[in-house]
Amino acid sequence: MMESVGALCSLLCALSCACWLLRTGAASRLKSSTLPIQSEREHMPSKALSGCSFGGRFYSLDDMWHPDLGEPFGVMHCVQCYCESQKTRRGKVLGKVNCKNIKQDCPDLDCDYPVLLPGQCCKICPKGAADRKQSDSVLDVFDMFEKSREKEDDLHKSYNDRSYMSSEVVTSTESRTDFVAVLTGVSSTSGVARARFALTRTSLAFSITYKRMSRPNKIVFLDPEGNAAFEYKVPRGQSDMVCGVWKSVAKPVLRQLQSEQIRISMTTTASRREEVRGKIIKHRALFAETFSSILTSEQENSAMGGIAMLTMSEPENNLHFILLLQGLIKNKESSLVPIRVQLMYRHHVLREIRANITSHNPDFAEVLTDLNSRELFWLSRGQLELSVAAEGLDPLRISGFITGRKSCDTIQSVMSSSEALNPGKTGGVGSAIFNLHDNGTLDYQIQVAGVTSDVVGVTIEVKPRRRNKRSVLYDLTPEYMKASGRAVGSWSRLEARHIHMLLQNELFINVATAHSLDGELRGQIKAMLYSGLEAPRHELPTLLAGYFVSPPVRTGSSGHAWVSVDKQCNLHYEIVVAGLSKTDDVTVNAHLHGLAEIVEIDDSSTPHKRLLTGFYGSQAQGVLKDVSTELLQHLDQGTAFIQVSTKMNPRGEIRGRVHIPNDCELGSRGAAEESDDLLAKDPEELKKDPHTCFFENQHHAHGSHWTPNYNKCFSCSCQKRTVICDPVICSVLTCSRVVQPEDECCPVCDERKEPKDMKSPERVEEHPEGCYFEGDQKMHAPGTTWHPFVPPFGYIKCAVCTCKGSTGEVHCEKVTCPVLSCSHPVRKNAFDCCKECPEERSPAGPEHVDVMQADSPRSCKFGKNFYHNSESWHPWVPMVGEMKCINCWCDHGVTKCQRKQCPELSCSNSTRTEGSCCAECSALADGDLMVNVSDRKTTRRH
Repeated sequence: MMESVGALCSLLCALSCACWLLRTGAASRLKSSTLPIQSEREHMPSKALSGCSFGGRFYSLDDMWHPDLGEPFGVMHCVQCYCESQKTRRGKVLGKVNCKNIKQDCPDLDCDYPVLLPGQCCKICPKGAADRKQSDSVLDVFDMFEKSREKEDDLHKSYNDRSYMSSEVVTSTESRTDFVAVLTGVSSTSGVARARFALTRTSLAFSITYKRMSRPNKIVFLDPEGNAAFEYKVPRGQSDMVCGVWKSVAKPVLRQLQSEQIRISMTTTASRREEVRGKIIKHRALFAETFSSILTSEQENSAMGGIAMLTMSEPENNLHFILLLQGLIKNKESSLVPIRVQLMYRHHVLREIRANITSHNPDFAEVLTDLNSRELFWLSRGQLELSVAAEGLDPLRISGFITGRKSCDTIQSVMSSSEALNPGKTGGVGSAIFNLHDNGTLDYQIQVAGVTSDVVGVTIEVKPRRRNKRSVLYDLTPEYMKASGRAVGSWSRLEARHIHMLLQNELFINVATAHSLDGELRGQIKAMLYSGLEAPRHELPTLLAGYFVSPPVRTGSSGHAWVSVDKQCNLHYEIVVAGLSKTDDVTVNAHLHGLAEIVEIDDSSTPHKRLLTGFYGSQAQGVLKDVSTELLQHLDQGTAFIQVSTKMNPRGEIRGRVHIPNDCELGSRGAAEESDDLLAKDPEELKKDPHTCFFENQHHAHGSHWTPNYNKCFSCSCQKRTVICDPVICSVLTCSRVVQPEDECCPVCDERKEPKDMKSPERVEEHPEGCYFEGDQKMHAPGTTWHPFVPPFGYIKCAVCTCKGSTGEVHCEKVTCPVLSCSHPVRKNAFDCCKECPEERSPAGPEHVDVMQADSPRSCKFGKNFYHNSESWHPWVPMVGEMKCINCWCDHGVTKCQRKQCPELSCSNSTRTEGSCCAECSALADGDLMVNVSDRKTTRRH
C-alpha cells in the first residue's frame, strides 16, 4: 500500500508569505494534494511572540530551515527558508517567510570526485569536509554575543531600562540585511577595498574603504551576466572612504543580491588605470564586528588581499576574528594549504596561529584568548598588525593594521527626559554627534536646550547594573559651556572595550541638572544609517524640543534634524526623535508616531505649513521638491521651523528653528526643470542613466513629462524606468466660443473671435484668477471639477477636485461609490474607480465543464491548473521545478501522487545518473567512497 500524501500548501516564493501545511492520513487511502499558492493562516503560539508559522510549526525571527513536504516529496534540502522580521506601518513586528533555491549557490569544486553527504544539497570534496566543520564551529562563537546579552541582570522595575533595550528592538524591526565584499585587483593594481552594505527595503547604502590605490571615480554594480545594474560616480575628496546609496533597487536585482549573485567593481582615472572587483556576500560575523582590518600585499600588482572582521567577547578579553582572503592561494589543485596568522606590534610577533585552509574555501576563523593589558592598549590605538602568510616554496603574505570598524553611518544620540533613569516630561532636549578615529580618539559635539535648571554634569556612561549605581566612563563637564549650551572636545583615552561597546550601541550620554542630579536628559549612542546626506557626519543638527513650541509643551520626547538645500534648490531632511512611543503610554503606542512639517514663522495664528512626511519609527527622511520661493527665503533668513506633531499634540509636540543660507531666488521648480532640460539635450547621458525610460524609440529622463505620439489626449511620465500614461481630463471652459487646436487634446477659448462687449467687468471680478493645482501645475477656473494628477501615480480617478469660488482654494474629496446588491462586484476597466455588478453570463465554457457539472467525473485542481479525470502529470514545486520521479493523477476530483517504485539493490555503494529516478549499483569497488561528479549522485531523497 502506498503511504498517504500530506496536503501540499502555501510554499513561499521569494516575495510572498506562504508555507507548507502537512497533514498525514490513513495509510490505506490517498488524500487530495494542493499546490502551495496561499498563505498559511494559523494562530501564533502567543500574541507576545513574533515569528513565522510554517508547515504547522512556529519559527522565531531569523530562524532558517529546510521545508518538509511529507511523503512522497520529502525534505527539500536544496530549498532554504528564512523567517525575516518586518515592521508594519503601525510599528508591529511580524515574521515573513522567504524561501529560495540554494542549489545554484553551490561552490565550484576543484576535486575530481566530490561526494554528496546525506541531508545535504551541495557536493563537497571528501577531505575538505572536516576543515569546513572546524571553521563553522569557530563561526558559532559570534552567535554567542547576541545570546549573552539576554543573561544580563535586569534593573529594578522602577528604574528606566527601556533606553538600553531599544537598541535590540530597533535592530530586529528595521528589516535590515548587511552584506560585505572584498575587492582585489584585476588590472595592474595592488589595491584592496572592503565594502559594507546595508539593505533596507529597496535602498542599498554602502561604505567602502580602500588601501594602496588612488581615490576611485566610479563604482559599478554588475549583474550575473556582467552587465552594469547601477553606476555611481564618486565625488572628489581627500578621504579614504566612499559613501553612497543605491535607491529604488529593482526587485529582480534584490533577489540576485539576496542570492549573492551581484558583483561590484571600482575603478580610478589616474595616469595608471586601476580596478578592483569582488562579490557581494552575506556573513554571519557582520552583526558583531567592532574592529576590522584591510590586508594588503607589499608586492606590486599582486592582485591579492583580504579583510579581517574582529570582535571582543563578554566578559573575557578574547579577540575573535574571521578572515576573508582573495588571491592568496595560487595553487588551486591542492586541497589543503598551510597558513600562518601572526599578531604583531612594530614587527614583533606577539601571537602566532598555524592552520590549514582549503583551496576552494580560503576563509578562516579563530580566537586570540586572554589579551593582556598591553595588547589591549595597542588594539585601542590601532597599533596592532595582523599578518597572514601562505607557506610553501613561494610564500605570499598580506597584512594590515586593526582599527575600529569604519562606516559612513553617523554615530549620534538624542537625549530626552523620558529616556532618563528617572523618567520625566520637561520639554528639554540634548543632541550629540561623534567621530571615531583610527587611533582610538573620539571627537564629540554636544548641545543642550530647554532644561529646567543649570547643567551640572555631562557624562558618557554604560548601562547601570544596580539602582542608583551609575557607571561613568568619561566626564566631559569641563568642556561644557553654559552660555552656549554646547560641549566640543575629544576623548583620547578610550580602551578597546569602550570602542567595542560604542560600536555595539551600548554606551549612553547623560545630562544632570541642579534639580535632577541623576540626570534630566539621557540618550543612547547609536549609529544612524547613511542616507546620502553628508551633513550628519560633520554638522550639528537642529534641536527639536517641546521647549521651542509656542506655548511650550512639557513632553518627554525630543529630537534633532539635519536640513539642507542642494544646488537644484530641493530641500533634504533627516529627522531622529526619541521618546515618542513608550510601552506604558497606550495613548501613543501603536499609533502614528508623528507628522513632520516645515513651517514659515509669521504673526498669523495659522501659518502656512508644508508636510514633509508621516512616520511610525524613530526616524524620518526624504526630499522636498517644488519648494516655494517664500519658504526658501524664510530658510535663508532663519524664520522657518521644523516641527513634529503627534496625536497627543496635533499642533506641535517638538519644534526647532531652521536657518539655511541659500541663493534660490526662483524656487526649486525652475531649477529642476532647467536640469531636466540640460539632461534631455544629452542623449548619451540619458542612455547611461539607469532610471531612464525608453518609449516610442526615444529616451526620457526620470521625472520628465511628455505627450505620446499615439494619442494627444494622454499624458505620460517617466518614474524610474517605468512609463505611466494617463488620459487627459479637460477643464470646463467658461468662454462663449471655443476652438480645438490641431496639436492639442483639449479645446481652448477663441480669444480672437470673442466680442469685447461680452467680457464684462463683473465676470472678471467674479473669476480673477481661479485655482492653481500643484499636481498638474495648471490653473483651473472657479467652479470647475477635475480628477487630480498626482506624480508619479498619474490621474487619480477615485478623487474629484473642485475650485472653490474666487478664493482660489482647491477642495478634493474621495469619490463615493454606490452600494451594490450583487455579492461579487467587478471593476470593468482598469481606469474605473467604482466596481459594478457583472452582467449575467451563460454557464462556464467547455474548458471548465467538468468542474461545474456534478453529474460528470470531477476534475482536479493542482496549483493553478485543472486536470481532467484520469489525467496524469509530474508535479511542479516552486523553486525546485518539475518532480519527474513523482507521478500524480486525477481520480474523480481527488489528486493522488506516488513516488516511482525502485527495485532493491544488493550492493553497498549505489549511485543514480542525472535524470534517473532509481539508483544503480556503482561501478566502483565497495571500498571506494567517491563517485564521478559529472553525471552521478548518491541515492538520497530530496
